[in-house]
Amino acid sequence: MVALQIRDVPEDVRDVLAERARQAGQSLQGFLREVVLREALFARNAATVRDVAQWTAGTGVTSDDVLDALDAARDARPGAA
Repeated sequence: MVALQIRDVPEDVRDVLAERARQAGQSLQGFLREVVLREALFARNAATVRDVAQWTAGTGVTSDDVLDALDAARDARPGAA
């Protein structure tokens, strides 16, 4: 693992973070580690969403097409009114 150091953090910001850590029952170090890990996870999630969005690009299928297909499938069911 690596060590990170953040310089020039305003004292009032550090105080807020220390209070949040205390409320969570964590050390400031542990709390900030969780913040950094969560931020990295969000970045990975955003990249995954961008990748998935490209999977459907260019299909030409619209949401109306999907809804029409669902309606048609429901109408074709036995016993549909």
